Amino acid sequence: MTAGIDTPDRRGRTGLDQVGRDLTGNDDVRVRDVELLSSDWYVLRRTTFDLRHRDGRWTTETRETYDRGNGATVLLYDAARRTVLLTRQFRFPAYVNGHPDGLLVETAAGLLDDDDPLTAVRREAEEETGHRVGELTHVFDVFMSPGSVTERLHCYAGSYDAGTRRSRGGGLAEEGEDIELVELGFDEALAQIGTGVVDAKTIMLLQWAALSGPFAR
Repeated sequence: MTAGIDTPDRRGRTGLDQVGRDLTGNDDVRVRDVELLSSDWYVLRRTTFDLRHRDGRWTTETRETYDRGNGATVLLYDAARRTVLLTRQFRFPAYVNGHPDGLLVETAAGLLDDDDPLTAVRREAEEETGHRVGELTHVFDVFMSPGSVTERLHCYAGSYDAGTRRSRGGGLAEEGEDIELVELGFDEALAQIGTGVVDAKTIMLLQWAALSGPFAR
């Protein structure tokens, strides 16, 4: 008996080795086997599949995929004041891979869990920034690291001001969150891309805002 396959793992899940076995969208891919490597919290799988190349050859390939669920993020902006409201929090994976202190400046974001993207992004925005946002613009959906991570990120933008604030924000202490609010002038935020702002989702949303969003010329 294996947790996550025929008995529940600690999140109550079973059948985690079945995901991907029934894919039919690409005739050049035939899934042979799916192995569950870990389901401690997120899910790591090893999938073996046959792949037909453009020259007609078939090869057997193996890939590991990390499934942490899908997520949503929102760029909060004040068009009148030309500011954006971002967050700063510690990210150990960035720290262990060369970021000087692991403190990343980001748009508010989180996993969907069992919610739809709009509900989830409103929840995360209020938890992290303290602002209860109104109308949101759906900007795009993106795969953040498609070589190994399954996550699809739903990206939004919405306005904030003094009237949308409901609390101090800062995240949920019971989940170990310790989030600092960072309000920047939009031009300053753009200028920090690649130095002070190195988070991919944040860079994409800032560039969207400059090219076709609320700060487009």
